[in-house]
Amino acid sequence: MELPVNILMWLMASIPIIILILLMVKFNWGAAEAAPIGLLAAFIISIVFYKSDLQLLGLESAKGIWTSLTVIIIILPAILIYEVTNEAKAFDSIRNGLKKFTSNELLQIMAIGWVFASFLQGITGFGVPIAVCAPLLVGLGVRPLWAVVIALLGQAWGNTFGTLAVAWDALVSQTGIQGGTVIEAAVWASLFIWIINIATGITISWVYGRFAAVKKGLPAVIIISLIQGGGETILAQMNPALAAFIPSLLSLVAILFIGKLKMYREPWSIKDSKLMVRQEGNNKKEEKVSKDPLTMNQAFFPFYVLTAITLIILLIGPLKTFLNQWHLGLSYPETTTGYGVVNHSYDLFSPVMPLTNSGLFLLLAAIIGFVYFKSQGRIEKGGGTRAIRRTIEKTVPSTIAVIALIIMSKIMGGTGQTTELAMGTAGVMGQTYVFLAPAIGLLGSFMTSSNMSSNILFGGFQQATSSLLHLNEAAILGAHTAGGAMGSVLSPSKIILGTTTAGILGQEGLVLKRILPIAIGVALLIGIILTITTLFI
Repeated sequence: MELPVNILMWLMASIPIIILILLMVKFNWGAAEAAPIGLLAAFIISIVFYKSDLQLLGLESAKGIWTSLTVIIIILPAILIYEVTNEAKAFDSIRNGLKKFTSNELLQIMAIGWVFASFLQGITGFGVPIAVCAPLLVGLGVRPLWAVVIALLGQAWGNTFGTLAVAWDALVSQTGIQGGTVIEAAVWASLFIWIINIATGITISWVYGRFAAVKKGLPAVIIISLIQGGGETILAQMNPALAAFIPSLLSLVAILFIGKLKMYREPWSIKDSKLMVRQEGNNKKEEKVSKDPLTMNQAFFPFYVLTAITLIILLIGPLKTFLNQWHLGLSYPETTTGYGVVNHSYDLFSPVMPLTNSGLFLLLAAIIGFVYFKSQGRIEKGGGTRAIRRTIEKTVPSTIAVIALIIMSKIMGGTGQTTELAMGTAGVMGQTYVFLAPAIGLLGSFMTSSNMSSNILFGGFQQATSSLLHLNEAAILGAHTAGGAMGSVLSPSKIILGTTTAGILGQEGLVLKRILPIAIGVALLIGIILTITTLFI
């Protein structure tokens, strides 16, 4: 018996997602409140409509709990590194240091929210750029809500070839494409991702100060985008593993020189920018810090440590191979729904390599940062205890949300609901399906919180559909993973990382409301370009 593809089953599969989006966007519920409701809906629909038994649902839930741990072990140390830095009052020094590097407020925001976030995505990924950069932006005076939005956008373009191209490798492995098709797909993907990259810079400028800010920021956006998007397009054809890392590293260097250009040396800001928090007490605060300030390098010390540890371990092949010998995971038996949807058995499901995990890098950076700040007399007695207490207080609510969301995604995937959504859409659209190919990637990332998982879940489906409809396979796969990269900004678990470290936990719905139109708009733009190039040219 095969999974039936019809309007009823499609509507039932969409209900958990609709509930989640409505509660978060329409009613401004936090993810911790909305996720259990969506999970309950997915659970009931799985039994009533998708012929799933309790054993299957229990095993998929167990997979969800295990997968959520990989997110939680990043959330906790990410918050800790923020709290340690905050306890040392280093964010004031970072803000003042950036003002010395450039007096252009918009460029300061781009430097942290786009360029530095890109760099972190290039080497770490897994939500680390959001968790780290959102509080840094708050330290610059950006409103917490917009700090999360900007950090999400800043890392989006690196979600395919970033983290040493794990998402891209998953797509290639899942689809089995080879030779020239791999190169062609990489070109399509990087060109579509370049659109995301350009949209990021323009969006940051627009929300900062509309046309005046876009005009002021456009030269910087062009330079950064040429380095990041253009560099990735070239390197993706030769060395995908470094296609995002090297351009993001070069852009980190370039932003220092951009700040010295005449057009950005002079003080410039928009006083009534809705992006910023303007307080009369700012001057007094800066005067207090300036009596005995940390230097910019001192204040950034934990993040330098994080970068150094990550580069040493991930880029030195023999060391990485040696440390990856140790891994943790659980075994799971094969399960099947009444409709024949098979969940394969695993000897080791989603193994965690604890010694090369981003969570460990963050934890080490937090500990070393604490020791350094303590040695410099920047953390008072009891500061470590206060930082740990605040970390735990912030982690508990986000943990509930992450677990519920990921269990929901696993149940929907394991019972065939996610596949039903994609197959039903393709069946109705016919050849015009090409327009929605990026949206399938976006849906996959939204549901699984990972472009890599989206590529694994839907890569084969996109390939089969393109063959059935006689479409350009490479172009469809490139658009799919680009859509997945854009979809990463909608991932509830990543949004939670930002709201937690930015101090606005519970406002995930407001973040989603701000970023949803941007993500859908970019995905539709990619879809339009894909349609024109594959059907009409």
